[in-house]
Amino acid sequence: MTRRKQHRFLQNAESSNVIEVSKPLYKTIRGKWRSDYFKNDNPIVLELACGKGEYTVGLAQAFPDKNFIGVDIKGDRIARGSQAAQSLGLANVAFLRTDINYLQEFFEEGEVSELWITFPDPQPRPKQEKHRLTHPRFLTVYKSVLIRNGTLHLKTDNPQFFAYSLDKVRELGFNNLQYTTDLYSSPLNDLHLGIKTRYEKLFFDKGFTINYLQCKTGEDCKSTPVLHCK
Repeated sequence: MTRRKQHRFLQNAESSNVIEVSKPLYKTIRGKWRSDYFKNDNPIVLELACGKGEYTVGLAQAFPDKNFIGVDIKGDRIARGSQAAQSLGLANVAFLRTDINYLQEFFEEGEVSELWITFPDPQPRPKQEKHRLTHPRFLTVYKSVLIRNGTLHLKTDNPQFFAYSLDKVRELGFNNLQYTTDLYSSPLNDLHLGIKTRYEKLFFDKGFTINYLQCKTGEDCKSTPVLHCK
């Protein structure tokens, strides 16, 4: 382990906005994020595979009346988001260090209002399908932790992964679907507030278009037209 990583792991251990295996809240936080961590009743928004937390921190700045949690297994990555949030004085941000496979161990049914997936590994090979973050086994978990009419967002530069994800959210009963294959040229551009992750900046600067979708949970949602901007 490099000294830099050791330093970041030490930062996580000392940071109150990082929940990880060595801390008491790690085993007791499920269903109690508002009461035991945020100390308010505001909606909870997750960013899965948050990396360095650029999106988590950016959203928290834009929406001080919501609680944001970045989830990632890489401690050296979330340390950067943790430190950024602290330097900005953001009390509405937390980072959970865990594998996304264990999401239901940390969030009870209907505890989350929104869920963002930003530029995940597309896992392109057929044998990797079960690891895609929009595989049905993951989407079923998302439907469980999201409130009725909760929102799922996805951003990716990978057209094959995006097409796969569109198919799967439809199959799993998500609705009110809106999507675009060129976010920055579409009316949906305002929804992401101009926040870009490091990878998104790299992709965009190289001329890649950004795919985006949002959809809702719950069979009682009203149907809305699909927006498809090429």
